[in-house]
Amino acid sequence: MQPIKGFSKLSKAAKIEWISNQYFKDPEAAYELLSHYWHTDEQVQKLHDEFIENTLTNFYMPYGVAPNFLLNDKLYTIPMVIEESSVVAAASKSAAFWLNRGGFKAEVISTKKIGQVHFIWNGDAEKLAAFMPELRKQLLEGTADITANMRARGGGISSIELVNKSDLEPGYFQLHATFETKDAMGANFINSNLEEFARILRRALATDDRFAEAEKEVTIVMCILSNYTPECLVRCEVSCAVDQLADGDDYTNEEFIEKFTRAIRIATIEPYRATTHNKGIMNGIDSVVLATGNDFRAVEACAHSYAARDGQYRSLTKVSVENGIFRFWIDIPLAMGTVGGLTTLHPMVKFSHELLGHPNAEELMMITAAVGLAQNFAAVKSLVTTGIQKGHMKMHLLNILNQLEATDMEKERTKTYFSDKVVSFQAVAEFLKKLRGEPAVQILPGKKQA
Repeated sequence: MQPIKGFSKLSKAAKIEWISNQYFKDPEAAYELLSHYWHTDEQVQKLHDEFIENTLTNFYMPYGVAPNFLLNDKLYTIPMVIEESSVVAAASKSAAFWLNRGGFKAEVISTKKIGQVHFIWNGDAEKLAAFMPELRKQLLEGTADITANMRARGGGISSIELVNKSDLEPGYFQLHATFETKDAMGANFINSNLEEFARILRRALATDDRFAEAEKEVTIVMCILSNYTPECLVRCEVSCAVDQLADGDDYTNEEFIEKFTRAIRIATIEPYRATTHNKGIMNGIDSVVLATGNDFRAVEACAHSYAARDGQYRSLTKVSVENGIFRFWIDIPLAMGTVGGLTTLHPMVKFSHELLGHPNAEELMMITAAVGLAQNFAAVKSLVTTGIQKGHMKMHLLNILNQLEATDMEKERTKTYFSDKVVSFQAVAEFLKKLRGEPAVQILPGKKQA
């Protein structure tokens, strides 16, 4: 295998030809597979091709919806893009459970986002701190053209502070700025301002007579927004009287409360459990972030950093029972946008925003938090009552049947057979063998019988 030069400059057809010939035993089959996932509309496919570099085809993900979400007295059907079994079902089940118990209540606490200019400067720190009021004025004036449109919408630069971390890294300082980007996620806006900050900082230090010659030199390390946005925060909660919780299940209200609250306490004190606990929350959140064309990697990174903000990784959700009222809530930072990026380009993203009634950024933050909370409620409820595998494996049954190439008739008969049994790959494979009149053999997941 030899490296290739100029791959990015090849046409899509040439890229596919090289990939197919270099890596696949059957190049024609590889090409056929890739072309199978192209959009039939050439213009739509061209649009997708231009989202990223070196595009060969599209990678499909299931697009589902969770209906009956009552949030702040408004009913939503929420789009979810995810491949994991039972996530949409769990969110939908939670939505239905809370529909007649007041629904979800949410509020956006703050929408501030962060950007930093990291720089090295070996001068008098007190002198630089004293210069900050004047420098701040120059920074705001020097970026006025960049911020004009955002300021017209009520956003812009909220604050600029000097941070001295030279005790941790020699000469290390920051210009730490907060931004309000309204309905945009705002990454490009923030980064453009930060790069202009760096130019203004260099010029200001080089030309001001208060600084000695040795203090006029500044090394810009980087100018970049932070995906840790603890002040871009949304709170979502559900609550009801404790006697409304059991809902005809095989446990009392008191038993459920004891089991549920203990599970949340464990996720608060045990990082191993908290990681999986919060992963379940992100199952719901990421699916909405993807469906609405936002950056799920940024949202994930921020959420997990926020979960460890006091030095230990903890549950993002909390629970209380006071005066006969059960209350379950989440505080989570969600930097999301409803304009810019893919929101006006990707056809399914546009569909999602229309499905949600064209929410602004704050409303989308609340919608997304509600799905995360719903997902967590369903997961913890299952864990402390019936167990997670019973529901999950029944949802996974169809994936197993597809992997074993079951017919529609075989799928129906298998579903009926396993309606009161534990689902496993081996058990399903053995049942299909009997159904087909074939001798039973051990089949491992991911393997097909020869």
